[in-house]
Amino acid sequence: MRIFLLTTHITAGSLGLLAGPMAMLMPKRPGWHPRLGLAYQLLIALLCLSAGGLIILKPSLWWLGVIAALTWAAALGGWWARRHQPRGWLQLHVSLMCGSYISLVTALLVVNSPGSPIAWVAPTAVGTPLITWTNIRLARRAAGAPAAAEPQVYWTGSRFMPLSQPERSRRGSPASRMPGM
Repeated sequence: MRIFLLTTHITAGSLGLLAGPMAMLMPKRPGWHPRLGLAYQLLIALLCLSAGGLIILKPSLWWLGVIAALTWAAALGGWWARRHQPRGWLQLHVSLMCGSYISLVTALLVVNSPGSPIAWVAPTAVGTPLITWTNIRLARRAAGAPAAAEPQVYWTGSRFMPLSQPERSRRGSPASRMPGM
Protein backbone atom coordinates (compact mmCIF):
# COMPACT_ATOMS: atom_id res chain seq x y z
CA MET A 1 0.00 0.00 0.00
CA ARG A 2 2.85 2.39 0.85
CA ILE A 3 4.44 1.89 -2.58
CA PHE A 4 1.12 2.59 -4.32
CA LEU A 5 0.52 5.76 -2.28
CA LEU A 6 4.09 6.98 -2.74
CA THR A 7 4.00 6.31 -6.50
CA THR A 8 0.67 8.12 -6.78
CA HIS A 9 2.02 11.02 -4.73
CA ILE A 10 5.21 11.38 -6.77
CA THR A 11 3.37 11.06 -10.09
CA ALA A 12 0.72 13.62 -9.15
CA GLY A 13 3.36 16.03 -7.85
CA SER A 14 5.55 15.65 -10.94
CA LEU A 15 2.64 16.16 -13.33
CA GLY A 16 1.46 19.11 -11.24
CA LEU A 17 4.93 20.65 -11.57
CA LEU A 18 4.54 20.37 -15.35
CA ALA A 19 0.88 21.45 -15.62
CA GLY A 20 1.35 24.56 -13.46
CA PRO A 21 3.76 26.49 -15.70
CA MET A 22 1.98 25.28 -18.82
CA ALA A 23 -1.27 26.81 -17.53
CA MET A 24 0.58 29.98 -16.49
CA LEU A 25 2.07 30.44 -19.95
CA MET A 26 -1.03 29.66 -22.02
CA PRO A 27 -3.23 32.51 -23.30
CA LYS A 28 -5.95 33.25 -20.75
CA ARG A 29 -9.00 32.32 -22.79
CA PRO A 30 -11.18 29.24 -23.31
CA GLY A 31 -9.12 26.28 -24.40
CA TRP A 32 -5.78 25.20 -22.97
CA HIS A 33 -5.56 27.44 -19.90
CA PRO A 34 -8.78 26.20 -18.25
CA ARG A 35 -8.07 22.58 -19.27
CA LEU A 36 -4.60 22.69 -17.76
CA GLY A 37 -6.01 24.47 -14.71
CA LEU A 38 -8.52 21.65 -14.21
CA ALA A 39 -5.76 19.06 -14.63
CA TYR A 40 -3.69 20.98 -12.06
CA GLN A 41 -6.64 20.97 -9.62
CA LEU A 42 -7.13 17.23 -10.01
CA LEU A 43 -3.41 16.54 -9.60
CA ILE A 44 -3.23 18.65 -6.43
CA ALA A 45 -6.29 16.83 -5.04
CA LEU A 46 -4.66 13.47 -5.77
CA LEU A 47 -1.40 14.69 -4.24
CA CYS A 48 -3.16 15.80 -1.06
CA LEU A 49 -5.20 12.60 -0.74
CA SER A 50 -2.12 10.41 -1.26
CA ALA A 51 -0.28 12.52 1.34
CA GLY A 52 -3.12 11.76 3.76
CA GLY A 53 -2.70 8.04 3.11
CA LEU A 54 1.06 8.27 3.63
CA ILE A 55 0.51 10.09 6.93
CA ILE A 56 -1.79 7.33 8.14
CA LEU A 57 1.05 4.89 7.49
CA LYS A 58 3.66 7.15 9.13
CA PRO A 59 2.01 9.59 11.59
CA SER A 60 5.28 11.39 12.37
CA LEU A 61 4.92 13.13 8.98
CA TRP A 62 1.68 14.88 10.05
CA TRP A 63 3.16 18.30 9.34
CA LEU A 64 3.58 17.41 5.66
CA GLY A 65 -0.17 16.74 5.59
CA VAL A 66 -0.79 20.27 6.82
CA ILE A 67 1.36 21.64 3.99
CA ALA A 68 -0.42 19.42 1.45
CA ALA A 69 -3.82 20.58 2.72
CA LEU A 70 -2.80 24.24 2.55
CA THR A 71 -1.49 23.70 -0.99
CA TRP A 72 -4.83 22.20 -2.01
CA ALA A 73 -6.73 24.96 -0.22
CA ALA A 74 -4.75 27.62 -2.13
CA ALA A 75 -5.42 25.89 -5.46
CA LEU A 76 -9.13 25.55 -4.65
CA GLY A 77 -9.25 29.19 -3.54
CA GLY A 78 -7.72 30.26 -6.87
CA TRP A 79 -10.28 28.18 -8.74
CA TRP A 80 -13.10 29.63 -6.62
CA ALA A 81 -11.93 33.19 -7.28
CA ARG A 82 -12.07 32.57 -11.03
CA ARG A 83 -15.51 30.97 -10.87
CA HIS A 84 -17.16 33.56 -8.59
CA GLN A 85 -15.15 36.63 -9.61
CA PRO A 86 -15.34 38.74 -6.44
CA ARG A 87 -13.79 42.22 -6.48
CA GLY A 88 -10.08 41.82 -7.31
CA TRP A 89 -10.63 38.21 -8.37
CA LEU A 90 -7.88 38.11 -10.98
CA GLN A 91 -5.10 39.09 -8.57
CA LEU A 92 -6.54 36.68 -6.00
CA HIS A 93 -6.63 33.89 -8.62
CA VAL A 94 -3.02 34.55 -9.64
CA SER A 95 -1.79 34.79 -6.03
CA LEU A 96 -3.47 31.60 -4.85
CA MET A 97 -2.72 29.45 -7.89
CA CYS A 98 0.91 30.57 -8.03
CA GLY A 99 1.20 30.24 -4.25
CA SER A 100 0.09 26.62 -4.49
CA TYR A 101 2.71 26.11 -7.20
CA ILE A 102 5.41 27.62 -4.95
CA SER A 103 4.38 25.02 -2.37
CA LEU A 104 4.90 22.23 -4.92
CA VAL A 105 8.35 23.50 -5.84
CA THR A 106 9.25 23.86 -2.16
CA ALA A 107 8.19 20.25 -1.49
CA LEU A 108 10.27 19.03 -4.41
CA LEU A 109 13.37 20.86 -3.19
CA VAL A 110 12.92 19.90 0.47
CA VAL A 111 12.54 16.21 -0.36
CA ASN A 112 15.58 16.23 -2.65
CA SER A 113 17.84 18.35 -0.39
CA PRO A 114 17.06 17.28 3.17
CA GLY A 115 18.14 19.72 5.85
CA SER A 116 18.76 22.59 3.44
CA PRO A 117 17.22 25.87 4.61
CA ILE A 118 17.63 27.23 1.08
CA ALA A 119 15.16 24.61 -0.16
CA TRP A 120 12.55 26.03 2.22
CA VAL A 121 13.19 29.69 1.40
CA ALA A 122 14.25 29.92 -2.26
CA PRO A 123 10.92 29.14 -3.96
CA THR A 124 9.11 31.79 -1.91
CA ALA A 125 11.95 34.29 -2.32
CA VAL A 126 11.82 33.88 -6.10
CA GLY A 127 8.08 33.32 -6.57
CA THR A 128 6.66 36.08 -4.38
CA PRO A 129 8.28 38.97 -6.29
CA LEU A 130 7.10 37.40 -9.57
CA ILE A 131 3.53 37.13 -8.27
CA THR A 132 3.71 40.72 -7.00
CA TRP A 133 5.04 41.97 -10.35
CA THR A 134 2.27 40.12 -12.21
CA ASN A 135 -0.40 41.53 -9.90
CA ILE A 136 0.94 45.08 -10.32
CA ARG A 137 0.76 44.65 -14.11
CA LEU A 138 -2.80 43.33 -13.84
CA ALA A 139 -3.84 46.22 -11.58
CA ARG A 140 -2.35 48.77 -13.97
CA ARG A 141 -4.08 47.14 -16.91
CA ALA A 142 -7.39 47.16 -15.03
CA ALA A 143 -6.89 50.84 -14.18
CA GLY A 144 -6.60 51.66 -17.87
CA ALA A 145 -2.87 52.32 -18.21
CA PRO A 146 -1.42 51.15 -21.52
CA ALA A 147 1.42 48.66 -21.64
CA ALA A 148 4.80 50.38 -21.98
CA ALA A 149 5.85 47.98 -24.72
CA GLU A 150 2.89 49.01 -26.92
CA PRO A 151 3.69 52.60 -27.97
CA GLN A 152 1.43 52.43 -31.03
CA VAL A 153 -1.74 51.66 -29.09
CA TYR A 154 -3.77 53.01 -26.19
CA TRP A 155 -5.90 51.31 -23.56
CA THR A 156 -9.65 51.95 -23.73
CA GLY A 157 -10.44 50.32 -20.42
CA SER A 158 -11.45 47.05 -22.05
CA ARG A 159 -8.95 46.60 -24.90
CA PHE A 160 -6.01 48.13 -26.71
CA MET A 161 -6.83 50.35 -29.69
CA PRO A 162 -4.35 51.39 -32.41
CA LEU A 163 -3.52 55.07 -32.72
CA SER A 164 -4.33 56.57 -36.10
CA GLN A 165 -1.38 58.00 -38.09
CA PRO A 166 -2.27 61.69 -37.43
CA GLU A 167 -2.60 60.98 -33.67
CA ARG A 168 0.88 59.44 -33.61
CA SER A 169 2.52 62.47 -35.15
CA ARG A 170 0.49 64.92 -33.03
CA ARG A 171 1.12 63.24 -29.70
CA GLY A 172 4.92 63.16 -29.76
CA SER A 173 6.68 60.94 -27.20
CA PRO A 174 5.37 57.48 -26.20
CA ALA A 175 4.64 58.78 -22.70
CA SER A 176 2.35 61.45 -24.09
CA ARG A 177 0.29 58.78 -25.86
CA MET A 178 -1.18 57.59 -22.57
CA PRO A 179 -4.88 58.36 -22.09
CA GLY A 180 -5.45 61.63 -20.29
CA MET A 181 -2.19 63.18 -21.50
